[in-house]
Amino acid sequence: MSADKERAITAARRILEEHNIQRAPVPVERIIKSRNIVLDYAPLDEDLSGMAYSQDGVSMIGVNALHHPNRQRFSAAHELAHHVLHEERLHGEVHLSKGLRALRRDQVSSQGTDPLEVEANTFASELLMPHQLLLDACGKEGLDLDDEAKVEKLAKKFRVSVSAMKYRLANLM
Repeated sequence: MSADKERAITAARRILEEHNIQRAPVPVERIIKSRNIVLDYAPLDEDLSGMAYSQDGVSMIGVNALHHPNRQRFSAAHELAHHVLHEERLHGEVHLSKGLRALRRDQVSSQGTDPLEVEANTFASELLMPHQLLLDACGKEGLDLDDEAKVEKLAKKFRVSVSAMKYRLANLM
């Protein structure tokens, strides 16, 4: 199975449209809660950024409370992607304590090799750093990826890490 990035982008854009998001930062927590998904921040192992799971009709997202807030936002958006794109798979990937089954955001998901994780990362990038909002923020002069100050300013505006912003911009150019 290969990743369906277009499906992920379309789903993220649909959510942005549903919530009439026209400026950064995108309120990812509000979006998650509007979908009746419980969002919980808790200390997790350092290599675990987040998890998505459903049990007994309750959908949940867990995010590592020990990580930087910008990383938490990306993890929350990534886990939302699993609920939006992969809901049928939330019942069989990883077993956690108390019989919960989950899809997890960890070092493997960050490597970009698993199709489900590629889709979730693509969704999270489009949700938190929407293509059109980035174009608007860059202005007519465009953007030089080597202009660290401008990249940092964009990352701050969108409330994402500098590395996430650099990756997103490089993939848009």
